[in-house]
Amino acid sequence: MVEVSTSILNVEEGKEAETFLALEKGKTDYFHIDVMDGKFVRKNTYKKMLEYASYIKRISNLPLDIHFMVKDVKKAIDDFGVLEPRCMTFHFEACENYDTAIQYIEQIKQYNSKVGIAVKPATEVADIYPILPYAHLVLIMTVEPGRGGQTFMKEMTDKVRQSKVYIDHNDLEVDIEVDGGINLHTARPVKEAGANILVAGTAILKAIDYGEIIRCLKKENGAL
Repeated sequence: MVEVSTSILNVEEGKEAETFLALEKGKTDYFHIDVMDGKFVRKNTYKKMLEYASYIKRISNLPLDIHFMVKDVKKAIDDFGVLEPRCMTFHFEACENYDTAIQYIEQIKQYNSKVGIAVKPATEVADIYPILPYAHLVLIMTVEPGRGGQTFMKEMTDKVRQSKVYIDHNDLEVDIEVDGGINLHTARPVKEAGANILVAGTAILKAIDYGEIIRCLKKENGAL
């Protein structure tokens, strides 16, 4: 089953509450929280996303899907872990080595949260194979992390396919999430390649009917 995680990065200021409730009514599966520190990526959304995530916990029962684009992963896990997110995803590139990655994985699990490992477009997905068995999700970035509204990098579809082959071959229970430039046209190839969670922000938030575009994105046999 394909699920949709709506990025709230570019929600219009002053319309947060009505947007969050409309997304829930539109049957998004998760709220995708893009946490940036101004160091790992240029943009800094840390305080804003912490406020948004805290607010969502008060008004909605939908799960939080946290994506850390930060250097200090340990602090971020503690800051957001108290909100009981469904999943906390950190970047493999933010780890000094595999031991550091394992430490983050163990820390996330202490909050009873699922563990996600994200990779930038330049990172080979094979680099995370040694730690993938300890995770619940791999996040394939289909744009450079750091800002919304970018163009989908179609060559990343191969990375999704490679992940799917490895996960199936090793009988792992790991979701494949894609993030970046996802819309009704780009959703089809990544779903066909094996992705089962789609992160979409601009495509949903600019739509007239949230429910309709979310329904189309979830279609197993393509989006159109």
